[in-house]
Amino acid sequence: MDKGRRIGAVILAGGQGKRMNSPVQKQYMMLAGKPVITYALEAFSCPEIDEIVLVVGAGEQEYVKKEILNPFGPFQVKAITEGGRERYHSVYEGLKALSSCEYVLIHDGARPLVSTDIIRRVIRGAVEYEACAAGMPAKDTIKVLDREGFAVETPDRSFLWQIQTPQGFSYPLIRKAYDQIMGDEACQSGITDDAMIVEKWTSRRVKMIEGSYENLKVTTPEDLVFAEALLQRRGEI
Repeated sequence: MDKGRRIGAVILAGGQGKRMNSPVQKQYMMLAGKPVITYALEAFSCPEIDEIVLVVGAGEQEYVKKEILNPFGPFQVKAITEGGRERYHSVYEGLKALSSCEYVLIHDGARPLVSTDIIRRVIRGAVEYEACAAGMPAKDTIKVLDREGFAVETPDRSFLWQIQTPQGFSYPLIRKAYDQIMGDEACQSGITDDAMIVEKWTSRRVKMIEGSYENLKVTTPEDLVFAEALLQRRGEI
């Protein structure tokens, strides 16, 4: 892979994890003896990535340094910054903290099973298309419901993908899009991921890149069980 380009990563570790029913945020919960967030930090601490910006919750910088980075590193974390109220606020803070990167990958720290292969594919996609997102074809039939909960449409599953992270972009493209929405509150309604921002506020189309069905997001207690089983199958624990 051509390393003439400077590539940064923004890893988000500011989620509340309310569905985990735990006083500990999901990204700091233990998975096979290590905090969930460390797995993503290890994967992104690879030769292809020049720097990592870790975005954490308000007042958590010292905790992360003491309890995550120092005992479980080293990682290629060049900056730790506080996030904001919503996910897109946190991404914006991470983008601003990067140092002169031409491309950026944005990743949810609650996806611990991201692989170096996925990271490399997303980098290639970002360089070639300027905007891309990891994902996989939907396995299940999807129904569109009305407001009363009745099915009104069954989309063709062959065109449906489950979106994952990392998502990769030309830095000028994603930064310009974020600058636009952050300056207009009316633009911020319903934002769920970074690809959506590019889709809505630029003319650039987002290319889907193959991720992995194993690249799950830890959201509920059962996900930790699944993640540990996958780590065991990989021989990583």
